[in-house]
Amino acid sequence: MSDTGADLPEKPSANHARVPISLERAAGAVAMGLICLISFANVVVRYATDVSFAFTEEFSVFLLVFMTFVGASLAFATNENIRITFLADRLSPRGRLACEVIAALASFLMFALVVWYSGELSWDEFRYGETSPGLGYPTWIYTIWLPILGIVILLRILGRLIATLRGTAS
Repeated sequence: MSDTGADLPEKPSANHARVPISLERAAGAVAMGLICLISFANVVVRYATDVSFAFTEEFSVFLLVFMTFVGASLAFATNENIRITFLADRLSPRGRLACEVIAALASFLMFALVVWYSGELSWDEFRYGETSPGLGYPTWIYTIWLPILGIVILLRILGRLIATLRGTAS
């Protein structure tokens, strides 16, 4: 390995994106840091007192889901989303483009369904006043992030699709 860093893998970029991907990176890092702090504090308190914080699981699960959606948004923005390219790699450039477009449209449809149904779930939880079993907080404050972040993912997929069709995708 050289001292210039030339052997290091490139950081994924999203040169086509109007909204910087540093937002997703920062939000994911904050969520991961909070999960670590909450879990560490719970371990210390449980070790010292034999009592566990009641809220740790509730917040940790929320933060994990939040971090997953933020990571999915980042993956679509940087074109690092999971895909199987065995067949697509053997196609002509036009065939690969068709596969990219079909995959983007399928992803868009799937996340549009996530937005729709999670929006309905959040609305029902708000309307019926559901509360969490651990702390008694309204559950919609956790689930409202699913449609919000789902819309962010939809916008990232749409941006990636437009960049792919324009031939400017990085």
